[in-house]
Amino acid sequence: MKTQRYDMQKYALLSVSDKTGIVEFASELIEVHAFQILSTGGTATILRDNGIEVTDVSDRTGFPEMMDGRVKTLHPKIHGGLLCIRDNKDHVKAAVENDIALIDLVVVNLYPFEETVSRSDVGIDEAIEQIDIGGPSMLRSAAKNHHDVTVVCDPTDYVRVLEALNNNNLNELRKELALKVFKRTSLYDKAISEFLDSKVNDQPDLDSISGFPSIMNLEMKKSLPLRYGENPHQQAALYGEFLEYFDQLQGKELSYNNILDISSSAYLIGEFERPTVAILKHTNPCGVASADNLETAWDLAFATDRQAPFGGIIVVNNTLDVGLAEKIGDIFCEVIIAPGYTEEALSVFQKKKNLRLLVSKVGFGPETLQEIRTVPGGFLAQDRDQKRVNPKNYKIVSERHPTDLEWRSMLFGWRVVRHVKSNAIVYAGDERTLGVGAGQMARVDSSRIAVWKAGESGLSLRGSAVASDAFFPFPDGLLAAADAGATAAIQPGGSVRDEDVVAAANERNMSMVFTSARHFKH
Repeated sequence: MKTQRYDMQKYALLSVSDKTGIVEFASELIEVHAFQILSTGGTATILRDNGIEVTDVSDRTGFPEMMDGRVKTLHPKIHGGLLCIRDNKDHVKAAVENDIALIDLVVVNLYPFEETVSRSDVGIDEAIEQIDIGGPSMLRSAAKNHHDVTVVCDPTDYVRVLEALNNNNLNELRKELALKVFKRTSLYDKAISEFLDSKVNDQPDLDSISGFPSIMNLEMKKSLPLRYGENPHQQAALYGEFLEYFDQLQGKELSYNNILDISSSAYLIGEFERPTVAILKHTNPCGVASADNLETAWDLAFATDRQAPFGGIIVVNNTLDVGLAEKIGDIFCEVIIAPGYTEEALSVFQKKKNLRLLVSKVGFGPETLQEIRTVPGGFLAQDRDQKRVNPKNYKIVSERHPTDLEWRSMLFGWRVVRHVKSNAIVYAGDERTLGVGAGQMARVDSSRIAVWKAGESGLSLRGSAVASDAFFPFPDGLLAAADAGATAAIQPGGSVRDEDVVAAANERNMSMVFTSARHFKH
């Protein structure tokens, strides 16, 4: 049998940092549902300024707000009103004896700590003042007692709460809102701990790795349920802010594999400033070229491999116009990504309803990202491979120095090869790929595949440059490149047989450059 509460007045406690919609919400609580409003500080002020009757929390508790507002809601008359179980006679008796009014609705959103610490100039003292104490405490008390108390931490839920009040159907919504509170406070605590951890680990006497906190929590909001993963029998979902980087204009829903391909495409195209087209398949580039315009770049990129682009991803770094749209329209592809499209180009693509058409919203190749991969019992984290191409740091190790054309070819191939799965070999001409070999167990096999693909496309490798993501362990890979027609090679160096490889280059009159930077991509 349900215990009748001793005080039939309904109380709502409103204390928000984000004032969006709070006036309208409070007005309806009073006028339609007969709540009495308890409030604090700036929230009470804005409500009064809009003609809403408010009781200060300090009047209810008998204690003033103090210590610059740090102490105002941390009081038994507040938390007792939230935590009292209405069906528990002992709880209700304690409330009566201590003049604790039962609070039925709590609306709290937290100090903007995350927004504050996102600024590069924020100091630790300013950040600490944005750590909310009373807010999370009230939210957690109300959420724990969600059987009796409705708790709201997000202004977007005001409408849902009012609808549930109108329909006298709050029970299921209360559970959902309580769960939302615990997720929100968890993320809030995570932001605080990570910020403070970054400050502590800046101290030189601590054993820590710069950029990686001692505790890493991977709490992200699900942004997109996916039909399946890499294969139809695997379930999948997208988490985080990936969709902040792209707008989808048309086409089928993005798949797990699409998202991986799109990510690889964005990182690759970010290497280039000149008009560039890249075609990828299964995250590997199968044709890349730069030119004075995108149409010419497309012709050169597509010529690298005319088979692999079927069902692939096409990415460009300039506005895509109708001329290129018509050329691309001749083949089947899954996704096209560009910073913009002309209206005429969009008209061409609209004929292919399933084609996924994406606009990059914030540019390609975002920097300072870290990559995370799961392993049994945990995960690995590393900085993304974004080391800038800087020929001033490279060493010419061959007797013959590269020509200007060979330099351009080598540097272009070096930009592409780090986006190819290891073992990776790229044959490049002047701002274009000629052959790509990816993911083989032996480097010489990757080289042979790249030569074979170039031959299938009718491309000559005579005078080309070969780029290798890691050192040539034996001369055989370099000799295979020379036999194919390459006259220049760029590689990290660092093998115990470097002298043998350099000697082989000199014997074939090849120019060779060591970069001292490896680009494995597993």
